[in-house]
Amino acid sequence: MGDMSNSDFYAKNQRNEGANHAAGFGCSLMELRSLMELRGTEAVVKLQEDYGGVEGLCKRLQTSPTEGLTGAQGDLDKRKEEFGKNLIPPKKPKTFLQLVWEALQDVTLIILEVAALISLGLSFYHPPGETSGESCGSVSGGVEDEGEAEAGWIEGAAILLSVVCVVLVTAFNDWSKEKQFRGLQSRIEQEQKFQVVRGSQVIQLPVSDILVGDIAQIKYGDLLPADGVLIQGNDLKIDESSLTGESDHVKKAADKDPMLLSGTHVMEGSGRMVVTAVGVNSQTGIIFTLLGAGVEEEEKKEKKVKKQDGAAAMEMQPLKSAEGGEEEKERKKVSIPKKEKSVLQGKLTKLAVQIGKAGLLMSAITVIILVLYFAIDAFVIQKRPWLPECTPIYIQYFVKFFIIGVTVLVVAVPEGLPLAVTISLAYSVKKMMKDNNLVRHLDACETMGNATAICSDKTGTLTTNRMTAVQCYIGDVHYKEIPEPGVLPPKSLDLLVNSISINSAYTTKILPPDKEGGLPKQVGNKTECGLLGLVLDLKRDYQPIRNQIPEEKLYKVYTFNSVRKSMSTVIKLADGSFRMYSKGASEIVLKKCSHILNEVGEPRVFRPRDKDEMVKKVIEPMACDGLRTICVAYRDFSSDPEPNWDDENNILSNLTAICVVGIEDPVRPEVPDAIRKCQRAGITVRMVTGDNINTARAIAIKCGIIHPGEDFLCIDGKEFNRRIRNEKGEVEQERIDKVWPKLRVLARSSPTDKHTLVKGIIDSTMVEQRQVVAVTGDGTNDGPALKKADVGFAMGIAGTDVAKEASDIILTDDNFSSIVKAVMWGRNVYDSISKFLQFQLTVNVVAVIVAFTGACITQDSPLKAVQMLWVNLIMDTFASLALATEPPTESLLKRKPYGRNKPLISSTMTKNILGHGVYQLIIIFLLLFIGEQIFDIDSGRNAPLHAPPSEHYTIIFNTFVMMQLFNEINARKIHGERNVFEGIFRNPIFCSIVFGTFAVQIIIVQFGGKPFSCQPLDLEKWMWCVFLGLGELVWGQVIATIPNSKLRFLRRAGQLSQKDEHPEEDVNEENEEIDHAERELRRGQILWFRGLNRIQTQIEVVNTFKSGTSFQGAGALRRQSSTTSQNQDSARSAGLRVIPTA
Repeated sequence: MGDMSNSDFYAKNQRNEGANHAAGFGCSLMELRSLMELRGTEAVVKLQEDYGGVEGLCKRLQTSPTEGLTGAQGDLDKRKEEFGKNLIPPKKPKTFLQLVWEALQDVTLIILEVAALISLGLSFYHPPGETSGESCGSVSGGVEDEGEAEAGWIEGAAILLSVVCVVLVTAFNDWSKEKQFRGLQSRIEQEQKFQVVRGSQVIQLPVSDILVGDIAQIKYGDLLPADGVLIQGNDLKIDESSLTGESDHVKKAADKDPMLLSGTHVMEGSGRMVVTAVGVNSQTGIIFTLLGAGVEEEEKKEKKVKKQDGAAAMEMQPLKSAEGGEEEKERKKVSIPKKEKSVLQGKLTKLAVQIGKAGLLMSAITVIILVLYFAIDAFVIQKRPWLPECTPIYIQYFVKFFIIGVTVLVVAVPEGLPLAVTISLAYSVKKMMKDNNLVRHLDACETMGNATAICSDKTGTLTTNRMTAVQCYIGDVHYKEIPEPGVLPPKSLDLLVNSISINSAYTTKILPPDKEGGLPKQVGNKTECGLLGLVLDLKRDYQPIRNQIPEEKLYKVYTFNSVRKSMSTVIKLADGSFRMYSKGASEIVLKKCSHILNEVGEPRVFRPRDKDEMVKKVIEPMACDGLRTICVAYRDFSSDPEPNWDDENNILSNLTAICVVGIEDPVRPEVPDAIRKCQRAGITVRMVTGDNINTARAIAIKCGIIHPGEDFLCIDGKEFNRRIRNEKGEVEQERIDKVWPKLRVLARSSPTDKHTLVKGIIDSTMVEQRQVVAVTGDGTNDGPALKKADVGFAMGIAGTDVAKEASDIILTDDNFSSIVKAVMWGRNVYDSISKFLQFQLTVNVVAVIVAFTGACITQDSPLKAVQMLWVNLIMDTFASLALATEPPTESLLKRKPYGRNKPLISSTMTKNILGHGVYQLIIIFLLLFIGEQIFDIDSGRNAPLHAPPSEHYTIIFNTFVMMQLFNEINARKIHGERNVFEGIFRNPIFCSIVFGTFAVQIIIVQFGGKPFSCQPLDLEKWMWCVFLGLGELVWGQVIATIPNSKLRFLRRAGQLSQKDEHPEEDVNEENEEIDHAERELRRGQILWFRGLNRIQTQIEVVNTFKSGTSFQGAGALRRQSSTTSQNQDSARSAGLRVIPTA
């Protein structure tokens, strides 16, 4: 696909070459492409020589560096036609047929198909001669008439048919799953918008609408959406590691290195660029089209490299060309060790292994017993010789036995499990959208249910992120509310207004409210909005000042970053001297001030003891009211000699303070309640913020994170580092363990502190449950902490693209209470899976035991292969749909999180499974052995080979299904609740599936006939079947009264032992994923690989999502999973022989 589109592409361009200049643009696509391949000074020279600089380039592209494109539709269409759209076409999804083919690869199904085909073939074979019937004895006896013998093919055909059904259902599920993934991807992509100037208005455009010639405004934290040339930049630093593998940030300037490439991250500064290449013509796009062809081979190679030697991948030297860089990126992606399995998956894999083994054992024993019984009966007791002409008949018997055995296996393997997980997750993800959670990685949703700690930002998450200046200190007076402008010294007022208007990002504005009487709209950096609001409150306007000194005239800008914690802008005054305006966190900027403006607006000396007094009298009281304090200052420089602007420490000193502003960011009204819910649910909320400690503490009390009189810690970053680091300055785990349990507020923290804290809590071993930590973040530098956390939440509104890339869930409304919703959904997923398990295991236990004992005692399974497949289909597929889509309730938040070591099947569930199992077995065996007397019908036991279906066995089948149906209602509650009907009508899917199954069951029994081995029943018998089924509900109440304490022995099933908890300790890194359970699996038990394989596929899907297949889409996932599992196998056979199995 890749090659083709590439060559087409070039051909088209060749044709366009001539047309291009005619179309009115002064440069063609290929010229721009070759321009974008240059770097550094080469690029500057080429731009100057061929285009006459950036201005010349803009002229040729018919765009204005300040006003952007006109935005006229005709012009935009022409550009799309000429230079392409900003889209990289996704990989083709798998077709439905491919998915069907994949579902057919299932081992158990293949065995069934083979058996069915043999049975089909034999049914058409009639041995020669009439006598064979007699000579083969009673074995073939009892065939009433020719018509019945003719119908022998039906069973084989029916099995094939049911296999087809199972396959179609599986394929359909995979298909809808993939479709959902794609929907999710496109949702994530639509979320991304970018600031572009069109018709001299700054607008937010979806990334896919950006065209060549657009003027894009770039700022800290952006992920560049297209290639471009920098027009003007302030202090711009770009992380190009995704393209070149260079980890150092690259400085960009219009006169040194103006080339900006798509897919790279802005780490500092701001600027404007003219877009020169979009979509497949951008550097990232070119690489993707190149990769398009080689991706499959690449991936296979990649996986091998990974398995053999993770280190080798890292040692390969990064090539400096773009393609090499991308390979390097691929390498990097591959050698990152995977996050450990999510809790649920670990437990499920282990459980599937346990069940699969049991099923395999049972089915093997069933087959052996049947064969031996038949052989002994026919050849030993009746001493019959083996006649050649009877062989087909004997073989037919053996095939029948084999089919029964396989059926037992089919029922035993809970292939509905992975399905239930997927359905439940996909359903939750869809619904979570409505609760403002955009889930990027499926399993984050379930991990969230186990969260024990949340480390939250303050600004915007706990607070409204609408900054308003409420206090200020100007000219030696502390105003508790914003003063009238007449009271202030005019000199100070002018300096203040100029300083705020010029020394803030020009993209920050305050716009009139959307609706009448609403609050004015704040655009851009919220703190700056608060300051601009102060200017407006002082009856002044910032716009005229900005118009007078447009962005191009700013002489030098030191943008805000987490190290400086301040922002400064230098302008050249009319007399040639320079003035620098500065603003930032008050304690930081005041340290650099040597003067302060007095009551008439003249600078006076500002001594250290004045500073201390100021901190005590002004800053601390403001902070204790929960205000963020910002200091505004300035400094004048002479023009001769011009200062060395790169020597930051000297430039940012000897400042003159103009004023200190207290900015309030009120707590969101719904947050205190949400935090109360978290605490009740056993989740500790910690606040990690860059604000000063008093502000942070004040807000924490308002939110209810800390309650006066409790024993807790509120410390700042300095103190935190002092406590957790040893003399050498290294972080020590045991020191962190002393701090984190009581820590509630970490103030003035740097991004690294956040990461250290998260890592410390996750790695801590002092509590018996490993902590599961969720983190919120919005800044570029929160990336590491978001990645490290079990679940990373990025802010959808305030968050930078970099943070969103690193996160698992995006909060589309930036609101803390949405996190609580995520917890609720996560717990709901876990409960849904448990409900399904409880139901599924009851079915499995009963069906297996019935088939097994029935086969041993009556030489025939009371439940026929086709019936088993139907039971399997409804009980697996439909039940997983019904039980996995239960909506969550508030009561989920009233219990503590399940730990990582809590068994998947709780004691209550085990009690239910065994209890209902006992009831169903008693009923079925009663029906099997004395049913013919109760109902006064012919016995169906010991029927010959092709006997017609009996009413007796039909009743057993029907009762069995009815009991499952009513038990499905029981399964809705897993914590021993009495009322199983509570909220049942809130779940329409559940109701429709129960009624649907019932309807289909009536059709099967009444009209199923030979293929389903059913004989139509009359009303009375139906009533009995339904009545026995209803008994399940009554019996459920009986079970609920038995106390769990009597059932100590039930505790072990599905539990993760400590050993599985950290598989990486005893297996080296690359084999991290291969845990205990999977190791046992290597001992030749491939048969039930089916259930596991599906689970593995899901794990792969989820993992692939983690490693960020933002471009490859879900198409590559399934393929990747299959190569992975193959390679895991080879790795295991190669490398794991050495590991002693515990």
